[in-house]
Amino acid sequence: MRICPLIFQPIFKPKIWGGRLLEQIFPKQLPPTEPIGESWELADLENDQSVVRDGPARGKTLGQLVKEWGTGLMGRAELFEGRFPLLIKFLDAQQDLSVQVHPDEAMARKLGGNVRVKNEAWYVLHAEPDGAIYHGFRDGVTRESFAAAISEGRVPEMLKRIPVKKGHCYYLPSGTIHALGAGVVVAEVQTPSDITYRVYDWDRIDASTGKGRELHIEQAMECIHFDSDTSAQQERSHVGSVWTSVTRLVLSDSFILERVRMVEGVNQEIPTGELIVWIVLEGKGRVTFDNNSETLSFASGDTVLIPAGLGAARIETLDECVWIEATIPLASDLADFPRPDRSTLNEPDDHGLIQITLPSQNEKSL
Repeated sequence: MRICPLIFQPIFKPKIWGGRLLEQIFPKQLPPTEPIGESWELADLENDQSVVRDGPARGKTLGQLVKEWGTGLMGRAELFEGRFPLLIKFLDAQQDLSVQVHPDEAMARKLGGNVRVKNEAWYVLHAEPDGAIYHGFRDGVTRESFAAAISEGRVPEMLKRIPVKKGHCYYLPSGTIHALGAGVVVAEVQTPSDITYRVYDWDRIDASTGKGRELHIEQAMECIHFDSDTSAQQERSHVGSVWTSVTRLVLSDSFILERVRMVEGVNQEIPTGELIVWIVLEGKGRVTFDNNSETLSFASGDTVLIPAGLGAARIETLDECVWIEATIPLASDLADFPRPDRSTLNEPDDHGLIQITLPSQNEKSL
């Protein structure tokens, strides 16, 4: 099968805290009557596989294409413990989500199996006027004081509550205590793990069971990084032109997120060669490929995977488009070259140049 761009069928997840806003924000047809909390757009997990919706690869799962296309799909990006390195969702929180934490490296190594590190980011698509997230602890919270708060039902007062609005983006590395607040809809980009440890669920009762949902306090306390001071929002950088603007949102070891805005009527080549994912938030357009003989149309709510080996391809915007572009950090081409010992640096010569002497055992031809 020839390599082609991909859009997948969403996997809808009913949740006790979900709603119906995803069918208002995007042209999605949700299952009738159920409160849908999550729409999985790109997944390669044990029990959840995204299936290609359109095009030459229609009906194939993401896991199948990872194996069949190999570097044609991934380029230089590495798999995450044998799986596609991103899990992408839309979340509609009509109630507060549980206060939770995801496995860190120590817990993942200890338990193995499907317990994998879960680093994630939220991009806010909609927020009610009082919409907020919980991210990390307030100053002075310790392991001991938090354990006491859990037993006494005082967890919310331990957490930083951050008001949010559309366009905000937040990074949540594994080990960060957090919760998505009621009235907030986000696009979530994360590593391929679906393990969550709940420490508090707002005394909520599941109508289907008449009981509260399961908590995982022991596992959570092992994972929480009480000494972490990770900022919720990273500093942004921005570049723009007449036709396009790009804003860096998140830079992490797991993924890079940028917001791309492209005006209507752009028709330009896509710089292929490495894996790219577009989470389309606004507008519609199409990708032309295979010597201009094939097109793949996309619209808001779609997640488009551009394989590294796609070859010559073009994007045409039919409206003004906005998408989140997700890529995987790659090792520098210079990573294997030796770095000079500062003690080997000489004083600048008359031309302001510095001569560098490398140890002979590390010599490498450029």
